[in-house]
Amino acid sequence: MKIIGIDLSGPSNHKDTVLAVFEKQGHQLVFEKIISNISDMEILKEIQDQSQIDEVVVGMDAPLSYEDGGGDRLGDKLLRQFIISLGMKSGSIMPPTFNRMVYLTLRGIKLTREIENLSNQNPISIVEVHPGAVIGSRLPREEVEYVLNYKQEQNQAVRSFLRDWMIDQNVTGLPMFIDIESHFIDACAAALGAWHWKDPAFQPRWLLPANPPLHPYDFCC
Repeated sequence: MKIIGIDLSGPSNHKDTVLAVFEKQGHQLVFEKIISNISDMEILKEIQDQSQIDEVVVGMDAPLSYEDGGGDRLGDKLLRQFIISLGMKSGSIMPPTFNRMVYLTLRGIKLTREIENLSNQNPISIVEVHPGAVIGSRLPREEVEYVLNYKQEQNQAVRSFLRDWMIDQNVTGLPMFIDIESHFIDACAAALGAWHWKDPAFQPRWLLPANPPLHPYDFCC
């Protein structure tokens, strides 16, 4: 099984979009490659290429639906409550139609529908993932400060800690350079969350099941 984590940015911001590919081998997630500065067509091609090899699970860090009428979805409200209970800050979860989020939401919805239309050799499944919550819900409470600070550019030491922590979570083969920026960490954490969502040997720390037709994908961390 191939697990792909995507840290998505808005449609005009390829630079901060990162895709990480892993292979599930027993109880390990083995790193294969990471691609940054990636366009929609490149994302689709990578997913299609991987689907010719094996089943693919895509964990995407972006809203994959929005609330009819605007504002929070149920998942946004519940996940915000969950991360606050962990000692995390609520501001990392914003309504999908909020000004700062709307183009990211547009890209996420567009990409998932295009993924569903790929002529794939093996099954492809999609889950919406919040990477910060993936990390924060698995860290010991006394170490939650690491998830509060890793996105700040100067905090490479914090990202190095999280890279090593992911190795402890059986995410193996991670290259040293993923601590350069938070988008690399987020793509890998999205893959970790998608792995635990799909693999029956594990389970998400938090899950809101899909509610079609308006919210067609599970949302987890």
